[in-house]
Amino acid sequence: MLLTDTQELLPLFIAGERRLGRGAESETFYPATGEAVGRLRAADAADVEEAITAADHAFRHSGWAQRKPHERAAVLHRVAALIRQRAEPLAQRQRQDNGKPISETRALVASAAGTFQFFAAACETFEEQITPSRGDFMTMSVYEPMGVVAAITPWNSPIASEAQKMAPALAAGNSVVVKPAEVTPLMALELAAICEEAGVPKGVVSVVCGRGSVIGDAITRHPLVKRVSFTGGTTTGKHIARIAADKMMPVSLELGGKSATMVLEDADLDHAVNGVLYGIFSSSGESCIAGSRLFVARKLYDAFLDKLATKAAALRVGDPADERTQMGPLITPRHRETIESYVALGQSEGARVLTGGKRPQGALFDKGNYYLPTILDGLTNSARTVQEEIFGPVLVAIPFDDEADLLAQANDSVYALAAGIWTRDYKKAWRIGRAVQAGTVWINTYKQFSISTPFGGWRDSGLGREKGRLGIQQYMEQKSLYWGLNEAPLAWAN
Repeated sequence: MLLTDTQELLPLFIAGERRLGRGAESETFYPATGEAVGRLRAADAADVEEAITAADHAFRHSGWAQRKPHERAAVLHRVAALIRQRAEPLAQRQRQDNGKPISETRALVASAAGTFQFFAAACETFEEQITPSRGDFMTMSVYEPMGVVAAITPWNSPIASEAQKMAPALAAGNSVVVKPAEVTPLMALELAAICEEAGVPKGVVSVVCGRGSVIGDAITRHPLVKRVSFTGGTTTGKHIARIAADKMMPVSLELGGKSATMVLEDADLDHAVNGVLYGIFSSSGESCIAGSRLFVARKLYDAFLDKLATKAAALRVGDPADERTQMGPLITPRHRETIESYVALGQSEGARVLTGGKRPQGALFDKGNYYLPTILDGLTNSARTVQEEIFGPVLVAIPFDDEADLLAQANDSVYALAAGIWTRDYKKAWRIGRAVQAGTVWINTYKQFSISTPFGGWRDSGLGREKGRLGIQQYMEQKSLYWGLNEAPLAWAN
């Protein structure tokens, strides 16, 4: 059931029941116009307690954890099918929720369906092991679901991020409490309703909306929560990690990035220009893996930047409902102000604005949170504008002299989430790809994803990995079984 009435308060999804939260009333706004697209009453501490307690009860008594893997897989396949049946309404709702262009929200919905399908297959074919015997016993390595796990998701790609956490957690047999970003609550509510309709037992999935500092913190600290999977800012991720350390609780943290994309002298320039533009300006730069630091071989630098700036200025910024739009608005007015402050900081540090650096003009843009694609150069890699995550459509370009110089600059960052390499030389690609410090490296492409391939970062970009066939193990506890085969009693007690 799609939630479409913006006049009535939207119910949360708590303990298998659709009901209003007990917290303060809030609205969610369409970033393109500033108009309210949903009203709800947020959860409070009592709602969190009810959701987690019900999730724990459902884990123990609903039978979900005890179902055979192929039985859970059948339900996840139905979730995928229902998402596909409602793909266009869901894509339109996602567009309203965070202002991404409709072409992109359609891709996010398709990704969510594919994620449930993939983990349904992974669940059904998940294998445990008989390990090599080292004595008069047989040894086995098996996996058990954890219980209640929490998924705390970001505002930039809600339905895809929520599916990426919910699908493997459910496949493993857990109950899941979802805390969506405060400004984008709509898609998690839709996904929970779809899970229930597909056959996930009552109470196994709950969605509690509200401020992260209140609701997210309460969820993370709760003793019944056995794992937290968080995607968001590094500061919040470190806070969650400290709580988790006190609880001896595992976490998955997918955090910030300041990813380097590198254009070598022998690169195919047409491919590189388009790839760099897509890597930073798609999603309006509101992406953890955005290629926001550009390193270009000095001999190519001026010509490449001229071509890049010309094409960036021609990108279609506009109405997210328009099929031709390439860049929509930023998520909130406050976030746009943050982007503007970073551009001003860059200029104070000595940056030149090659293109953009301001809001677009015209009636279409007056009410929305729009900002033009922006390219800066003239800075060193040590500048704050180069080192700090901006999370918007701002690219900083720097020349490099040789491979050693390139790697020294690319690896000089607290972040290590992603990187891109543009070269025709496969040996260079291999050498640099192995030497650059990042969880994901794209070679002659950028920002392509597969649910079958693990994803995560190093250092301040996070802990753990999501996706991949073994992603289910992130939501399970390993257990070893020993089966005695000795004919005589253990000799020690004789």
